[in-house]
Amino acid sequence: MRRHKWILAGLLILLAAVLYVNLGQGSLGLWEKGEKEAVAKSSQSLTELLAAGAPKPGTPSPSFSLEDLDGQVYTVGGERDKALLLNFWASWCDPCKEEAPDLVTMAKKYSDSLDVYAVNVTLYDQLDNVKKFVQDYGYTFPVLLDKKEEIYRKFNGVAFPTNVLIGKDGIIQEVIVGSLSAKDLEAKLKKLTNS
Repeated sequence: MRRHKWILAGLLILLAAVLYVNLGQGSLGLWEKGEKEAVAKSSQSLTELLAAGAPKPGTPSPSFSLEDLDGQVYTVGGERDKALLLNFWASWCDPCKEEAPDLVTMAKKYSDSLDVYAVNVTLYDQLDNVKKFVQDYGYTFPVLLDKKEEIYRKFNGVAFPTNVLIGKDGIIQEVIVGSLSAKDLEAKLKKLTNS
């Protein structure tokens, strides 16, 4: 419950900053033009603000190293033998629970051409809950622990789940905020593994 408050507080601060900037640029007059137009402009500005620091498709993935649940270190950055799906998640996240079976299926199906790393943002979670989640959903791929939220920040994470698709060349192909249907996820993975 506490972690939800922090996330909500952060989003409210960002929204307040966007509104402050918009009002400071004379956007107060937008209310005269209609409420819809003002809300649309504020929403667009918030989206732009949130995405401003995010790694973009076509750019190299930020480099990092993290330990998994067993203490083994995994490194990301630069060229790889296989494409990579980075899945940022938390055990209390309902959409993460919904997509977990699909991740397991895709990891098995594409194991020859795809690595899947489940990056638990442990700062917002509890290790016992992480271990239970992994056991309940049968994760067989590495579960990395982002204990200080440093890696999630590198990817400008704003919501769980966030999936980052990285090619064998180490270049980000796509950043997906929120879950996808199994069909849509597979279509993106086919494209990723065939490139």
